[in-house]
Formats: sequence, structure tokens, C-alpha cells
Amino acid sequence: MPGDTAASRNLASCHLCLNLADASLHQCPRCGEDLHLRKSNSIQRTLALLITAAVLYIPANVLPIMITDQLGNSTESTILGGVVLLIDMGSLPIAAIIFIASVMVPLGKLITLFYLCWSVSGGKSAGPRQRTVMYRATELIGKWSMVDVFVVSILVALVHLTGLLVILPGAAAVAFAGVVMVTIIAAESFDPRIIWDQQENTDE
Repeated sequence: MPGDTAASRNLASCHLCLNLADASLHQCPRCGEDLHLRKSNSIQRTLALLITAAVLYIPANVLPIMITDQLGNSTESTILGGVVLLIDMGSLPIAAIIFIASVMVPLGKLITLFYLCWSVSGGKSAGPRQRTVMYRATELIGKWSMVDVFVVSILVALVHLTGLLVILPGAAAVAFAGVVMVTIIAAESFDPRIIWDQQENTDE
């Protein structure tokens, strides 16, 4: 029905304190933060960030994320190579955690955000409640995909056996960190309220 959303009633939610106030005030009466009915150019900015993350995702998985130097012999490991190595060593639970957090989560987050952008642009999609849950879940789990970078950082800091073994981060660590940070920003730039605007326009 028309008038179901806060925006249709000229009400804006403060991004800082979540107070609901009249958008004509331009500033939140509670905390003084600027009020906006919707994030400007939300879809365009989110898509630009997602494309950037998708480009970074390729070197993050192709280039070595860790370089092990033992007695002059260097061994490079990609994310998937490290997962396979852990499986061969019998560390299946750790391999599963790294695979899920470092491969499945970033990829799933990219696919979900691309889907949400497509759905609010007029694509045939699930209901607004389901899409809102998808967005909240994506926003929540996205930060946990830094596990691989944390593992490499810890190994670099801890493993130093009198020069016999040296572990260094590879180029993929930078690309992977970039993927995680860009997707986090992309999730923040997406305005989930657009989902309900679309539903209201459909009901009119």
C-alpha cells in the first residue's frame, strides 16, 4: 500500500543514532548528524566497488599468499594450494575453515551484493524480507573473510627458527585484504531501504 515506508512519509533514519525524524529538518534532533532519506547513488557506488573487488579477487587466488623459505628453498602457496596442503597434512578442520572463510565467503558476498543490486534495478527476485535478511547476513559475515590474512600475519610473527625457516606474506595477501575491505565498503554503500521502496512502488 502507498505510504508504507518512512520515506513516503518524509521520515529519515539517522545513520548515527538510528533516530527517526522528519527529513525536512536536515539534521537529527537527537545527535545533530545530517539526515538523508536515502544514500545518494547507492546502486552505482556499490556496483563500482563490487567490480573492483571482483578484479582483485583474481590475483588474490592466483598469486601466492605465503612464501616459505627453508634453508634457501622457497615454496610459494596460493590460498587453494594451502588448503590442499593442510588436507594432505591431515588438518581437515583448519583447511575447511580457511576454504570457507577465504574462498566461499568473499565469493558468496560478491554474488549476493551483485544480486541485490540487480534485484532493486528491476530484476525478478525474492521478496523484500528475504532480500533484507540476505543483506544483513552478508554484512555480518563479511568481516570474517580476513582469516587467511590473519593466519599469514600470525605465522610471519611467530615462526622464526634461528633463520632456518622464514615465512613471508605474498602479493595475494595484499589483493585479498583489498577484496575484503572493498566488499565491506560496498555493503555499507548499499542502501537496503531501496528494497522496500521497490516493494511499495509495486503495490501502488
